[in-house]
Amino acid sequence: MKWRYSKEEMERYFNDPDYRKSARGNKRKLTKEKLALRLGIWAAVLIFVVAYGFYVVSGLPSLEELENPKPELATRVLSADGQVIDQFYLKNRAVADIKEVPHYVVDALIATEDKKFYSHWGIDPVRILSALAIDVIHMRVKEGASTITQQLARNLYLNQDVTLTRKIREAMTAIQIERTYTKPEILAMYLNDVYFGRGAYGIESAAQLYFDESSSDLTLPQAALLVGMLRSPGRYDPITHPNRAVAIKNVVLKNMLEDGKLSDTAFAVAEKAPLNVKYHGPSTGLAPSFVEMVRQDLEKKAEKYGFDIYRDGLTVYTTLDSRMQAYADSAVDQHIREYQKMFDSRWDWSKNQTTLLTAIDKAIRDLPEYKDAASDSERNAIYQKLQSDPAFIDSVKSAEQTIQVGFVCIDPRTGYIKAMVGASNSKQFRYGLNHVTQIARQPGSAFKPFVYTVAVDNGYAPSYKLLNQPVTIVMPDGTRWSPRNADGGFGGEVTLRTALKYSINVVAVRAIQEIAPVNQVIDYAHRMGIKTYIPPFASIAMGTSLVVPIQLASAYGVFADEGILTKPISILRIEDKNGNVIEENHPQSTEVLSKQTAYLMTDMLRGVIDGGTGERVRNYFYLAAAGKTGTTNDFGDAWFEGYTPQLVAGVWVGFDDDRVHFTDWDGQGGRAAAPIWGIFMRDVYQDKSIGLPITSFVQPEGVVTATICAQTGMLATEFCPDKVTEIFNAKYLPPVCNVHTSPTAAATQKPNGKIGY
Repeated sequence: MKWRYSKEEMERYFNDPDYRKSARGNKRKLTKEKLALRLGIWAAVLIFVVAYGFYVVSGLPSLEELENPKPELATRVLSADGQVIDQFYLKNRAVADIKEVPHYVVDALIATEDKKFYSHWGIDPVRILSALAIDVIHMRVKEGASTITQQLARNLYLNQDVTLTRKIREAMTAIQIERTYTKPEILAMYLNDVYFGRGAYGIESAAQLYFDESSSDLTLPQAALLVGMLRSPGRYDPITHPNRAVAIKNVVLKNMLEDGKLSDTAFAVAEKAPLNVKYHGPSTGLAPSFVEMVRQDLEKKAEKYGFDIYRDGLTVYTTLDSRMQAYADSAVDQHIREYQKMFDSRWDWSKNQTTLLTAIDKAIRDLPEYKDAASDSERNAIYQKLQSDPAFIDSVKSAEQTIQVGFVCIDPRTGYIKAMVGASNSKQFRYGLNHVTQIARQPGSAFKPFVYTVAVDNGYAPSYKLLNQPVTIVMPDGTRWSPRNADGGFGGEVTLRTALKYSINVVAVRAIQEIAPVNQVIDYAHRMGIKTYIPPFASIAMGTSLVVPIQLASAYGVFADEGILTKPISILRIEDKNGNVIEENHPQSTEVLSKQTAYLMTDMLRGVIDGGTGERVRNYFYLAAAGKTGTTNDFGDAWFEGYTPQLVAGVWVGFDDDRVHFTDWDGQGGRAAAPIWGIFMRDVYQDKSIGLPITSFVQPEGVVTATICAQTGMLATEFCPDKVTEIFNAKYLPPVCNVHTSPTAAATQKPNGKIGY
């Protein structure tokens, strides 16, 4: 035995009283120091435990959060015919009604994830100890011990951190959840929240994503697969790992068999049954330019109503018809694919070097790496490299000479937007430039109907004649402007009907000078829905002012709907996740023209399609239709605006860079734009599921048909040598011909010099 003190120290202790007294004092002092140290340690431990306890508790969800969980739900955008055309979400989640989900979904979940779900109170101590023992044996986390309630607590209120603190909070929250909700309610929340891969949260989103089915229609094998995927959605993804998916599906089925939830026969059938995976992506991606317009509109409404379109699970009912949208996409693709090839074969960059150099300069300066460069020297280095990089230059050329399209179809009576194509390649469109709503271009001759509308409303009949002769106008800056006709030729007297049919420029200019004052034309255009600034110059008769495509199409809808302007609508109704209506929109209509004027214009515009500048429409579509072509002076913009008794549609074709343009003939509205309109209308009217009636335009009361003298434009007498039939506003019927009043007068007298009525 080894002594603590030496022999000398022990002898001194027993023989020297002073030494013995000092030693006892030192011992007492040492004991007090040890006690103080121990008390300090225990105090520190206690303070740490209390502080840690407060820290743990501070991270727990409040009672209000427990009672009102707010999972992030995807907003669905629906077409008028019930198709989901897109979704807005941070997490793609849709809510399923647990009462409608097949019972075997719940059976599979409990058999695989939490066999004691109905008997535990949030945590399973036996399972925790068992999992801990397995983890110790394997020296790694191998066995999970979380109950369904714990997983729900983690998903709804906590995070995925693998820490002791999170596990404690998870257990405490799970216990509180069990005290707050019933078992069926917990299952419902879990199934609507859990992640199934590919951005899908909740069983409803997963069923739609992987099987194109509602969760209520899941088969037993499909349900087993989805439950199995909860272990690792990426590993058991049926798209990328079909064999693993089948294997995990069978594991879940076996769990159900062992739990007595399946018979041997049912197990055998389900094990061999196909999964019928029909993956179609998180959304159809239909009408991306329309959807982006809706998204921007919802963002504005969010400020008013306080909702979050990415988290609140709204349902947005829109006016879009998915069938019409498909036909619009097809018509654009069919026409532009061939037209792009034709244009590429004609466009010569060697003759447009200035345009190319400017485009390259802009493209470089718009690059993020150029803008984010730390110094001028870095920017110069990037600039020098790219301006001589063949691949970069080719990409700029391709973008510059890409033909773009803006197409919109509207129901003129309701204002409902039925189809929209905002770019030539709509499949690649996302947050890009919408050429229906976000550009303003010169409409060319597509503006002329506003001039003739004023003339008709002022009492001038379609048969009224103006000179097709050169005219010179002094502009405000003192310069002289002499408009020319597209064919370069001129002629004699021309009726308004003929001038509109063949888009005769100088007659339109004479009309705005003589019978349709420029300020009145501007007023009518604005009344009919054009919101852009229109300068008070005679040149607007040839479409030199800027217009937005959707506004121009809507304005033509006034003719189709007998003088009524109805504002375009894209959103019909917005509902919250519980089906409560947040906003509902109805048509807003205003009478801006008389029925008589609208019909007279329609009758004149029918001639544009039947033998006029828009006659190529008849290569595709033969039903009642009216419309007008538009072509700008430099052939940079081509238009066709047209309508049937049920639909109005507008087409713009051009380039993002207005320095790039068509040649003289391939840039005409009748060639570049009208075929898209014709193809679309043909396909829409042939689709019996859409069910548009085959009708013609109805002549209203107050419009009469009369026979007139072709020479004078007056009501014909029996002696007039040349007679034509025309329609008139009954208020403005011309007088009887005063030239051909007898057989003798018809043979000898000449017209009285009046150009016509």
